Amino acid sequence: MFGVEPRQLPRSPELPPLRSSLTVAASGCFPHGSKSRVRSIRFAASHDAESSQSHVHFDEKLHDSVVMVTQESDSSFLVKVGFLKILHRYEITFTLPPVHRLSKDVRETPVPSLHLKLLSVMPIPEGYSVKCEYSAHKEGVLKEEMLLACEGGPDTCVRVMVQARVMDRHHGTPMLLDGVRCVGAELEYDSEHSDWRGFD
Repeated sequence: MFGVEPRQLPRSPELPPLRSSLTVAASGCFPHGSKSRVRSIRFAASHDAESSQSHVHFDEKLHDSVVMVTQESDSSFLVKVGFLKILHRYEITFTLPPVHRLSKDVRETPVPSLHLKLLSVMPIPEGYSVKCEYSAHKEGVLKEEMLLACEGGPDTCVRVMVQARVMDRHHGTPMLLDGVRCVGAELEYDSEHSDWRGFD
């Protein structure tokens, strides 16, 4: 009796099949030799994918939260200021990189835009800090041009195109980018609220 029990104890190979069946049920019917390995690889891959996607999403959010300045040529820049609301005025501040055409005496050309007004240009280590005022006068994707000049003459002009996406008044208030600040609303003419009483 005592000698029979040691022979029956090693016959407990039922434990490995029990463990393997549990593993297959958890991992989804994979081959016997790659159960635990496949589970660990799948977890690491999904974790890396999630972290990389969240990282890209964060970069895109950061990228979309500031005023974008793109140099299109040696003397031309495109400044994207994001969404604005119609009939509102905005103070916009952005940085132009160092341009050999400009110097400390930067000024606006004598023929300014009706809806874009230069407020100041300050030399900074990164180039020039430009501050202007933009009036969102109608709905749509609008572009207003501003020419910066120096004392050197017309050949020293730098063209700055400010692009805005103007929403109508029924779409709420947009979230402004860093560098954009609302400074007031434009008066809208409405005949119902006119003070004119007509002829006596």
